[in-house]
Amino acid sequence: MGRVTVRRPVIKYTGKDGKRKVDSLAAEEPLEIRVNGKALAVTMRTPGKDVELAHGFLLSEGVIGSPGDVSTARFCEGTGPDGENTYNVLDLALAPGVPEPDPGVERNFYTTSSCGVCGKAALDAVKLKTRFSPSGDETRVSVDVLAGLPDALREQQRVFASTGGLHAAGLFTARGEPLVVREDVGRHNAVDKVLGWAVLNDRVPLPGTVLMVSGRASFELVQKASMAGVPVLSAVSAPSSLAAELAEEQGMTLIGFLRGDSMNVYSGAQRIAG
Repeated sequence: MGRVTVRRPVIKYTGKDGKRKVDSLAAEEPLEIRVNGKALAVTMRTPGKDVELAHGFLLSEGVIGSPGDVSTARFCEGTGPDGENTYNVLDLALAPGVPEPDPGVERNFYTTSSCGVCGKAALDAVKLKTRFSPSGDETRVSVDVLAGLPDALREQQRVFASTGGLHAAGLFTARGEPLVVREDVGRHNAVDKVLGWAVLNDRVPLPGTVLMVSGRASFELVQKASMAGVPVLSAVSAPSSLAAELAEEQGMTLIGFLRGDSMNVYSGAQRIAG
């Protein structure tokens, strides 16, 4: 398995004085996801929890909905300069009867660590229909619980503490109990790892949960949450206009600028218990 962090020599300046030291960087490597032997996407990610990432990716693309939809997941041979397997190619075999991905959702280009919808073959493929609509979820979350989520997320960001270079996503109950936290250089990858964990543990759909992300709430994150049936998405930073529109359309609660007991609720305010 690839390294999560990489040590690199740097020169650190404090004022005019420069000193040599070794710094820890978050690792970033490509992962090629194949389905039934066919390349589907290449994403730049932090190595680790790749099987979760692939399952979450396929869930958010509408390809699978349960762990039984995938029969096997195995790393293929992909060697680096040293001749060792890089573990950067993962092939998932769909179970009999599960349709292969629609050609419209294939990624013609690689997905960067900052873009979760880059390279889609058709604009119509960007917007997907969820099989687990969160619109009827009557979950209510208190302001006190929401206020504690950023700190609860940060406490479990172990690699961020040493590198300062990773996004995080965490799934919590409506009472603020952490279910899973994942880190990655890509915010969408971190969410895919969380959703992949849910798929592998047969917990999809995810009613009564809150998805907390460390950055902004973009369109693709709202879409991923809706594909898993998550009723509440909260972020420490701003949402985009399209994210807010999609959240309202899907019947999700979208919260931005969550910092302490201060927050903006952009849709689904009925789930906030003051």
